[in-house]
Amino acid sequence: MLVEVNPQHPEPRKIARAAQVLRDGGVVAYPTDTVYALGVDLANKNAIDTLYAIKRMKREQPLAFVVPDLSEVSRYAVVQDFHYRFIKHLIPGPYTFILQATREVPRLVMMKRKTIGIRVPDHAVPRALAQELGRPIMTTTATHPSEGDVLWDPADIADLYGGVELVLDGGVGEALVSTVLDLCDEEPKLIREGAGMERIDQLFGVHRAIDEADFDG
Repeated sequence: MLVEVNPQHPEPRKIARAAQVLRDGGVVAYPTDTVYALGVDLANKNAIDTLYAIKRMKREQPLAFVVPDLSEVSRYAVVQDFHYRFIKHLIPGPYTFILQATREVPRLVMMKRKTIGIRVPDHAVPRALAQELGRPIMTTTATHPSEGDVLWDPADIADLYGGVELVLDGGVGEALVSTVLDLCDEEPKLIREGAGMERIDQLFGVHRAIDEADFDG
């Protein structure tokens, strides 16, 4: 079901409706500052299983967390002092930060390294949705189920994903994925180039990692 939402000032009633779908174990598609995303409730194991199934992802592929602000980042991820200012300069923005997970993160969503990928998008809809839900949205990029291309038109997502209960239509989105930065060590590492690279180049010097992660979002 498509529900139009104001991308700058999302209507509270529509956000509350989407959050309830998440609590009930449903999958919601929503716009971000990069591509459209598919999301489920962090606290619902069955919903996470459903998300992996409809996206046709292997369980080794990590999902990302979407949270509304920096305080929520530090609740679910270990943020050292030397990375705090780094993150503060870049959020909200089109970045996924790989960080060590705290005890607040359920084991079923952690990778072997006990890390998570976490985002604070520069878009009012996902931040409002995560705020209303009261916990992170487990999220992955909305891509074509068979071709793998990213989807930026909410109508296409509604047509192609029968398992998505609600699509928040904030207009046609962007075609770029997020930039992924590994902050598990003292020196940040660039894992994947995506949106917002000009800001990275202007503010910081980061080194590309040899092995690329496969985070979606």
